Amino acid sequence: MKKIAIFSGLSAIASAVLLAGGAALPSVAQAQDASPLTFNAGVFSEYRYRGISQSRSKPAVQAGADYALPEGFYIGTWASSIKWIKDAKGGADVEIDVYGGKKGELAKDLAYDVGVLTYYYPDNGLKPSANTTEVYGALTYGPVTAKYSHSTTNLFGFADSKGSGYFDLTASFDLGDGLMLAPHVGYQKVSGKGNDIYSYTDYSLTLSKDFKGLVPSIALVGTDAPKNSYVAPNGKNLGRSAVVVGLKYNF
Repeated sequence: MKKIAIFSGLSAIASAVLLAGGAALPSVAQAQDASPLTFNAGVFSEYRYRGISQSRSKPAVQAGADYALPEGFYIGTWASSIKWIKDAKGGADVEIDVYGGKKGELAKDLAYDVGVLTYYYPDNGLKPSANTTEVYGALTYGPVTAKYSHSTTNLFGFADSKGSGYFDLTASFDLGDGLMLAPHVGYQKVSGKGNDIYSYTDYSLTLSKDFKGLVPSIALVGTDAPKNSYVAPNGKNLGRSAVVVGLKYNF
Protein backbone atom coordinates (compact mmCIF):
# COMPACT_ATOMS: atom_id res chain seq x y z
CA MET A 1 0.00 0.00 0.00
CA LYS A 2 1.42 3.35 -1.02
CA LYS A 3 1.79 5.79 1.85
CA ILE A 4 -0.20 8.54 0.16
CA ALA A 5 -3.62 10.09 0.56
CA ILE A 6 -6.20 7.63 -0.65
CA PHE A 7 -9.35 9.44 0.22
CA SER A 8 -11.42 11.56 -2.07
CA GLY A 9 -15.00 12.58 -2.73
CA LEU A 10 -17.68 15.19 -2.37
CA SER A 11 -16.77 18.38 -0.67
CA ALA A 12 -16.89 17.20 2.94
CA ILE A 13 -18.04 20.45 4.23
CA ALA A 14 -19.56 19.32 3.06
CA SER A 15 -19.81 16.11 2.21
CA ALA A 16 -19.34 14.86 2.15
CA VAL A 17 -19.23 14.07 0.07
CA LEU A 18 -18.80 15.58 -0.30
CA LEU A 19 -19.44 14.97 -2.24
CA ALA A 20 -23.01 17.93 -9.82
CA GLY A 21 -24.27 19.01 -15.76
CA GLY A 22 -26.25 21.23 -18.31
CA ALA A 23 -28.80 23.94 -17.79
CA ALA A 24 -32.39 24.60 -18.76
CA LEU A 25 -34.31 27.87 -18.68
CA PRO A 26 -37.71 27.82 -16.93
CA SER A 27 -40.83 28.63 -18.90
CA VAL A 28 -42.55 31.97 -18.31
CA ALA A 29 -45.12 30.28 -16.08
CA GLN A 30 -42.29 28.81 -13.97
CA ALA A 31 -40.24 31.99 -13.75
CA GLN A 32 -41.01 32.45 -10.07
CA ASP A 33 -40.17 28.84 -9.22
CA ALA A 34 -36.70 27.62 -8.27
CA SER A 35 -35.10 25.50 -10.98
CA PRO A 36 -34.66 21.81 -10.07
CA LEU A 37 -31.25 21.95 -11.78
CA THR A 38 -28.45 23.72 -9.94
CA PHE A 39 -24.72 24.09 -10.54
CA ASN A 40 -21.63 24.93 -8.55
CA ALA A 41 -18.00 25.71 -9.39
CA GLY A 42 -15.08 26.67 -7.22
CA VAL A 43 -11.36 26.93 -6.63
CA PHE A 44 -9.67 26.01 -3.35
CA SER A 45 -6.16 26.33 -1.95
CA GLU A 46 -6.22 22.53 -1.65
CA TYR A 47 -8.76 19.71 -1.85
CA ARG A 48 -9.30 18.08 1.53
CA TYR A 49 -11.63 15.11 1.89
CA ARG A 50 -12.28 13.61 5.30
CA GLY A 51 -9.32 15.67 6.44
CA ILE A 52 -6.77 14.22 3.99
CA SER A 53 -5.36 16.31 1.14
CA GLN A 54 -6.26 14.88 -2.27
CA SER A 55 -4.25 17.49 -4.18
CA ARG A 56 -0.85 17.15 -2.47
CA SER A 57 -1.59 20.41 -0.61
CA LYS A 58 -1.84 22.21 -3.96
CA PRO A 59 -4.80 24.22 -5.35
CA ALA A 60 -7.78 22.37 -6.84
CA VAL A 61 -10.63 23.30 -9.15
CA GLN A 62 -14.06 21.74 -8.67
CA ALA A 63 -17.51 21.76 -10.28
CA GLY A 64 -20.80 19.96 -9.94
CA ALA A 65 -24.50 19.79 -10.76
CA ASP A 66 -27.58 18.54 -8.93
CA TYR A 67 -31.09 17.74 -10.14
CA ALA A 68 -34.06 17.60 -7.77
CA LEU A 69 -36.67 15.00 -8.72
CA PRO A 70 -40.24 14.66 -7.40
CA GLU A 71 -40.94 13.18 -3.95
CA GLY A 72 -37.55 14.22 -2.57
CA PHE A 73 -35.42 12.12 -4.92
CA TYR A 74 -32.25 13.63 -6.38
CA ILE A 75 -29.27 12.83 -8.60
CA GLY A 76 -26.00 14.64 -9.07
CA THR A 77 -22.40 14.63 -10.12
CA TRP A 78 -19.29 16.45 -8.93
CA ALA A 79 -15.64 16.56 -10.03
CA SER A 80 -12.31 17.81 -8.72
CA SER A 81 -8.70 17.91 -9.82
CA ILE A 82 -6.50 15.57 -7.75
CA LYS A 83 -2.88 14.44 -7.48
CA TRP A 84 -2.91 11.36 -5.23
CA ILE A 85 -3.62 8.81 -7.97
CA LYS A 86 -0.55 9.86 -9.98
CA ASP A 87 1.47 9.96 -6.74
CA ALA A 88 0.49 6.28 -6.37
CA LYS A 89 1.78 5.59 -9.93
CA GLY A 90 -1.73 5.56 -11.37
CA GLY A 91 -3.13 7.48 -14.32
CA ALA A 92 -6.02 9.66 -13.15
CA ASP A 93 -5.77 13.37 -12.41
CA VAL A 94 -9.49 13.89 -11.80
CA GLU A 95 -12.12 12.48 -9.46
CA ILE A 96 -15.69 12.16 -10.72
CA ASP A 97 -18.49 11.47 -8.23
CA VAL A 98 -21.96 10.28 -9.23
CA TYR A 99 -24.70 9.98 -6.62
CA GLY A 100 -28.41 9.67 -6.08
CA GLY A 101 -30.76 9.41 -3.17
CA LYS A 102 -33.85 10.62 -1.37
CA LYS A 103 -34.45 13.35 1.18
CA GLY A 104 -37.49 13.81 3.36
CA GLU A 105 -38.88 14.66 6.76
CA LEU A 106 -39.59 12.08 9.46
CA ALA A 107 -41.08 14.54 11.93
CA LYS A 108 -41.05 18.25 12.66
CA ASP A 109 -37.43 19.49 12.45
CA LEU A 110 -36.16 15.92 11.81
CA ALA A 111 -35.03 15.23 8.24
CA TYR A 112 -33.35 12.25 6.56
CA ASP A 113 -31.13 11.72 3.54
CA VAL A 114 -30.23 8.26 2.14
CA GLY A 115 -28.41 7.38 -1.05
CA VAL A 116 -25.56 5.81 -3.01
CA LEU A 117 -22.33 7.49 -4.10
CA THR A 118 -19.66 6.23 -6.51
CA TYR A 119 -16.21 7.80 -6.67
CA TYR A 120 -14.72 7.21 -10.13
CA TYR A 121 -11.10 7.77 -11.22
CA PRO A 122 -10.84 7.31 -15.01
CA ASP A 123 -8.15 4.79 -16.02
CA ASN A 124 -6.62 4.96 -12.55
CA GLY A 125 -4.77 1.68 -13.12
CA LEU A 126 -4.28 0.95 -9.41
CA LYS A 127 -4.51 -2.57 -7.97
CA PRO A 128 -6.96 -2.74 -6.22
CA SER A 129 -8.81 -0.09 -8.16
CA ALA A 130 -9.33 3.27 -6.49
CA ASN A 131 -12.96 3.34 -7.67
CA THR A 132 -15.24 3.15 -4.64
CA THR A 133 -18.97 2.90 -3.94
CA GLU A 134 -20.59 3.84 -0.63
CA VAL A 135 -24.15 3.81 0.66
CA TYR A 136 -25.01 6.53 3.16
CA GLY A 137 -27.68 7.65 5.56
CA ALA A 138 -28.04 10.92 7.46
CA LEU A 139 -30.37 12.46 10.04
CA THR A 140 -30.63 16.22 10.57
CA TYR A 141 -32.18 17.78 13.65
CA GLY A 142 -32.07 21.55 13.76
CA PRO A 143 -28.56 22.65 12.75
CA VAL A 144 -26.89 19.25 13.40
CA THR A 145 -26.46 16.40 10.93
CA ALA A 146 -25.24 12.88 11.80
CA LYS A 147 -24.19 10.77 8.82
CA TYR A 148 -22.79 7.28 8.23
CA SER A 149 -21.20 6.09 4.96
CA HIS A 150 -20.48 2.39 4.34
CA SER A 151 -18.28 1.09 1.52
CA THR A 152 -19.70 -1.76 -0.56
CA THR A 153 -16.38 -2.12 -2.41
CA ASN A 154 -12.74 -1.77 -1.45
CA LEU A 155 -12.17 1.73 -0.11
CA PHE A 156 -10.08 4.01 -2.36
CA GLY A 157 -7.52 1.36 -3.25
CA PHE A 158 -7.04 -0.29 0.15
CA ALA A 159 -6.82 -4.06 -0.20
CA ASP A 160 -9.53 -6.12 1.55
CA SER A 161 -11.23 -2.96 2.85
CA LYS A 162 -14.82 -3.64 1.79
CA GLY A 163 -17.16 -2.72 4.66
CA SER A 164 -15.16 0.30 5.83
CA GLY A 165 -17.21 3.05 7.44
CA TYR A 166 -17.15 6.79 8.04
CA PHE A 167 -19.26 8.46 10.75
CA ASP A 168 -19.43 12.22 11.10
CA LEU A 169 -21.24 15.02 12.88
CA THR A 170 -21.57 18.39 11.20
CA ALA A 171 -23.42 21.50 12.32
CA SER A 172 -24.34 24.63 10.40
CA PHE A 173 -24.96 27.82 12.35
CA ASP A 174 -26.44 30.90 10.68
CA LEU A 175 -24.65 33.94 12.09
CA GLY A 176 -26.74 36.36 10.06
CA ASP A 177 -25.98 38.53 7.02
CA GLY A 178 -25.01 35.45 4.99
CA LEU A 179 -22.37 34.25 7.45
CA MET A 180 -22.30 30.52 8.28
CA LEU A 181 -20.15 28.65 10.80
CA ALA A 182 -19.78 24.88 10.33
CA PRO A 183 -17.94 22.73 12.90
CA HIS A 184 -17.31 19.10 11.91
CA VAL A 185 -15.80 15.94 13.36
CA GLY A 186 -15.63 12.49 11.79
CA TYR A 187 -14.07 9.06 12.17
CA GLN A 188 -12.84 6.95 9.25
CA LYS A 189 -12.54 3.23 9.94
CA VAL A 190 -10.58 1.34 7.28
CA SER A 191 -11.43 -2.35 7.49
CA GLY A 192 -9.10 -5.20 6.60
CA LYS A 193 -6.05 -6.88 8.02
CA GLY A 194 -3.14 -4.47 8.35
CA ASN A 195 -5.24 -1.39 7.61
CA ASP A 196 -5.67 -0.16 11.18
CA ILE A 197 -2.89 2.40 10.71
CA TYR A 198 -5.10 4.17 8.16
CA SER A 199 -8.06 4.70 10.52
CA TYR A 200 -8.25 8.17 12.03
CA THR A 201 -10.37 11.08 13.29
CA ASP A 202 -10.70 14.31 11.32
CA TYR A 203 -12.04 17.73 12.25
CA SER A 204 -12.74 21.08 10.65
CA LEU A 205 -14.19 24.49 11.40
CA THR A 206 -15.41 26.48 8.40
CA LEU A 207 -16.54 30.09 8.16
CA SER A 208 -18.27 31.18 4.94
CA LYS A 209 -20.31 34.10 3.61
CA ASP A 210 -22.87 33.99 0.81
CA PHE A 211 -22.80 36.99 -1.53
CA LYS A 212 -25.83 36.08 -3.67
CA GLY A 213 -24.34 32.75 -4.72
CA LEU A 214 -20.67 33.68 -4.52
CA VAL A 215 -19.32 32.03 -1.38
CA PRO A 216 -15.79 32.64 -0.06
CA SER A 217 -14.74 30.40 2.82
CA ILE A 218 -11.90 29.73 5.21
CA ALA A 219 -11.49 26.47 7.12
CA LEU A 220 -9.18 24.98 9.71
CA VAL A 221 -8.82 21.28 8.81
CA GLY A 222 -6.83 18.48 10.43
CA THR A 223 -6.63 14.84 11.52
CA ASP A 224 -4.98 12.62 14.09
CA ALA A 225 -3.79 10.19 11.37
CA PRO A 226 -0.35 8.70 12.10
CA LYS A 227 2.37 10.74 10.38
CA ASN A 228 3.55 7.75 8.34
CA SER A 229 0.11 6.75 7.07
CA TYR A 230 -0.83 9.50 4.61
CA VAL A 231 2.26 11.09 3.06
CA ALA A 232 3.13 12.55 -0.34
CA PRO A 233 6.16 11.37 -2.35
CA ASN A 234 8.06 14.37 -0.97
CA GLY A 235 7.39 13.13 2.57
CA LYS A 236 4.79 15.78 3.45
CA ASN A 237 2.11 14.67 5.91
CA LEU A 238 -1.18 15.02 4.04
CA GLY A 239 -3.31 14.83 7.17
CA ARG A 240 -1.60 17.63 9.06
CA SER A 241 -3.56 20.65 10.28
CA ALA A 242 -3.91 23.38 7.69
CA VAL A 243 -5.97 26.41 6.72
CA VAL A 244 -7.91 25.99 3.47
CA VAL A 245 -9.40 28.98 1.65
CA GLY A 246 -11.84 28.76 -1.22
CA LEU A 247 -14.23 30.58 -3.50
CA LYS A 248 -17.37 28.83 -4.77
CA TYR A 249 -20.22 29.98 -6.97
CA ASN A 250 -23.67 28.39 -6.76
CA PHE A 251 -26.02 29.01 -9.67
